[in-house]
Amino acid sequence: MGIITCRDITKKFGNFTALDSVSLDIPQGEIFGLLGPNGAGKTTLIRIMNRILMPDSGELMFGGRPMQPSDVERIGYLPEERGLYKKMKVGEQALYLARLKGMSAGEASRELKQWFVKFGIQAWWNKKVEVLSKGMAQKVQFIITVLHKPSLLILDEPFSGFDPVNAQLIRNEILQMKENGTTIILSTHNMESVEELCDNIALINKSNLIVTGSVEQIRREYGNNQVEVLYRSAASLSSVMGASDAPFGIVSDEICKNARRAVLEVPKEVSNSQVLAVLIDKTDIVSYQELMPRMNDIFIKLVSDRQN
Repeated sequence: MGIITCRDITKKFGNFTALDSVSLDIPQGEIFGLLGPNGAGKTTLIRIMNRILMPDSGELMFGGRPMQPSDVERIGYLPEERGLYKKMKVGEQALYLARLKGMSAGEASRELKQWFVKFGIQAWWNKKVEVLSKGMAQKVQFIITVLHKPSLLILDEPFSGFDPVNAQLIRNEILQMKENGTTIILSTHNMESVEELCDNIALINKSNLIVTGSVEQIRREYGNNQVEVLYRSAASLSSVMGASDAPFGIVSDEICKNARRAVLEVPKEVSNSQVLAVLIDKTDIVSYQELMPRMNDIFIKLVSDRQN
């Protein structure tokens, strides 16, 4: 059982069903992607995990037992809707929010100043929030979210508004926290981040859980069993193969810069070593790799199929 488990969670707002019997198990110490189009029910589920909302039915488990109000202290939550008190000074506000998480004034001050140095914003400690750029304000909110070293970190679109350099800074911190044992739920529309960071994902659409599993497993499941082969030859692969009984089909074959590129369709029962054995005997292989669908394409397909 994971750090947080949802069993048949249902939530309605009047006649609108936001979540319809959703069950999820978030593994301990992993980065879990919570995906779905706008209005799918992701934010409602996140708010239930934070006890901001309560489900109409179903059960929420934390660490293998029914979730208690005190468990919220072990959660860090960065919502998509950012918000700081604009008239307060940055350091003053960060200290105030850290104290709400149960940290002492001395501990909070020491930790905050280390984080401010790490993120290069120490010069803004005594400035008002209203003069911060959007990126700087988001750095402050990220720091406040992780300061108390939560067991579970929930990040809703954490890279929104960041330039590539600062987005990578946040990615590195997320990976370091995972390395230190923190479980992270990442809610995002950025499928590149999902492929780069997430171990497992769940896709919610129209209040229902559509698919869940490891990123690699889902990419394989929705793949076409195709491989890309770069090879050097004056003739196309179909010509080189001649009349031999190849254990694959040729989907495409084209001339590239310094080689030819062929896409092959390989039956599931045929191994890559079998394909390579045939190819090596016939031509000069430069590279060979499986073609896996991108999470972005899988996301669009699953959501579109559901809508249709």
